[in-house]
Amino acid sequence: MQGQTKIQERLRGIQSLIHEIEEARNASESTINKLSQNNTPSTIKQALQDAEKEERLIRQALSKIYEIHTIRNESRIQARNSGQKEMLRKGQLMKMLQISAQTLPLYVSKPGEKLPPLVGCIPANSEYTAKAGDMVAALTKVVDKGSDEENWIMAEVISYNFHTQKYEIHDIDEEQKPRHILSRRRVIPLPLYRANPETDPIALFPKGSVVMALYPQTTCFYKAIINDLPANASKDYEVLFEDSTYANGYSDPMFVAQRFVISIKQRKS
Repeated sequence: MQGQTKIQERLRGIQSLIHEIEEARNASESTINKLSQNNTPSTIKQALQDAEKEERLIRQALSKIYEIHTIRNESRIQARNSGQKEMLRKGQLMKMLQISAQTLPLYVSKPGEKLPPLVGCIPANSEYTAKAGDMVAALTKVVDKGSDEENWIMAEVISYNFHTQKYEIHDIDEEQKPRHILSRRRVIPLPLYRANPETDPIALFPKGSVVMALYPQTTCFYKAIINDLPANASKDYEVLFEDSTYANGYSDPMFVAQRFVISIKQRKS
């Protein structure tokens, strides 16, 4: 309940910011109209100040959206730790993943800013440790008895042991053996922010890149090639999955959200 109260507070803050952004945008447009008639230093200065104010307000709204994302994550972890099991049907799980991709916070960089790790395609640095509640790709053995097959699956971090340097992760789509203990090299953190193609194209995988992508309607990552990039922040990658059943060795084009496209990693024991 406390988490819900915090979320409502942030939502009210966002609503207030939206009104302020609209007012700032109207003022900015008015100043821009004056520029076409009166291109003086004072008018140019006012236009810059209006633009900076609008940018500042937008960043405040984005920050509150990220806070809501964090609060929801913490509430889910607390519920799970208290023994509340979240049983989801396949359709519900797929919808949850879709929403998590759509609501992943958008990172909009400032001019000249170096993008931090886990924005779009930018990987985590070697010292990075995923936090409890973070979503990751995890290399696990298939549950079937006698099978040596391994898959990269969608998982959630339960904890990290700094002494053993191993993660405890939760397979979000497995009831028989939902938890695994894995070394760092078997865990890849997923992006924490979407990249904005308009301001940060460098944070997108180039066309033709070999990646791992979440196959639609599953919770497993497979090798794929980037066929086309997101046109804007709300669009997905178009990828071709490696598939021997097709004559050319690749599937028809499929769309996968930024959150679920990561650098390919060679399998190691």
